[in-house]
Amino acid sequence: MGNICSRSSNPSDSEAFSTPGRVLGSNPPDDPAPRAPLPSNAKSNRTGTGTGTGTGRTVGSAPASENTEGTADARVNAALAAQKRAESASTANKGKLGTKLAAQKAQTQTQTLNQASRDEIAARDADGAAETRRWQ
Repeated sequence: MGNICSRSSNPSDSEAFSTPGRVLGSNPPDDPAPRAPLPSNAKSNRTGTGTGTGTGRTVGSAPASENTEGTADARVNAALAAQKRAESASTANKGKLGTKLAAQKAQTQTQTLNQASRDEIAARDADGAAETRRWQ
């Protein structure tokens, strides 16, 4: 079987590599591809009159028509409100399971290990008692 994709009769092979390549990082050829002109009535996304004469703005900044001081105050107020909601949610009555979870989170590592050890000892004692009852 031969290589059927690169026949010498294929004209694109000889044209693709007819010019020498260029080194990575070098400037592109001096003759850039032609571009179509923009229509004269094109609208721009920039702030200003809408005809493309305005200047751009930084991403995340407020448009020139908005009051930046009011925006900063609104952000601070929103952050304070969110913090109050989070605090009230954490102190709300969560019921029996929520209380147990809060107690577990408050334990230190030593307390947690001691509790696990006590649970394991109790399980062994229960298994030993069950085994003793079976043999009598």
